[in-house]
Amino acid sequence: MLSVNVSLESAIPVDEIRYDEKGLVPAIIQDYLDGTVLMMAWMNQESLTKTLQTGETYFWSRSRQELWHKGATSGHIQKVQSIRYDCDSDALLIGVEQLGDIACHTGERSCFHQIDGKITPPPGDTLSQLFDVICDRRDHPSENSYTCKLFTEGDNKILKKVGEETVEVVMAFKDDQEDAIAGEVADLLYHLLVALAHHKVDIKAVYRKLQERRK
Repeated sequence: MLSVNVSLESAIPVDEIRYDEKGLVPAIIQDYLDGTVLMMAWMNQESLTKTLQTGETYFWSRSRQELWHKGATSGHIQKVQSIRYDCDSDALLIGVEQLGDIACHTGERSCFHQIDGKITPPPGDTLSQLFDVICDRRDHPSENSYTCKLFTEGDNKILKKVGEETVEVVMAFKDDQEDAIAGEVADLLYHLLVALAHHKVDIKAVYRKLQERRK
């Protein structure tokens, strides 16, 4: 599997991608920060080339038999961050920044939002999923929830727990016990996510900072 920077148009072997008998290749679109699968669409050589030239996703509509620019009407444009193709060169995986955080024409974040006919948010990475649960507790309090109790007591309680858990993480590392380290780091991450949610800072803002520093 290869990964390329879309700013380097010449690095994509557009003519070497294995298109099917109709000249198409499936493209899975995912959030470049938390890995959530947003949608699946088809590309041909023209739409892939256009995507590379503009840095925004273009697809081929099989029903209309024409090129379409994702978000041109809705404003939910996808800014391409990376393109990967599989070992057989017959499928694409495209990491994007989804403007508006909506990829589906129904208004949902992801086209893959249904389980047994029910609307269910698609899974992202573990921290993003946990953050979503924490935000739901914040917005829909439950009497017996520890998370809700933290929100009720506010910054003093939340930040005190962050401090306590930080000390426990340090001690776990000092003891050099793998299971204890993993457990204490998990506790610290949870309380940090509660603090983020309390101050209404999206975890994606943290991911963006990490991405910027990685570059």
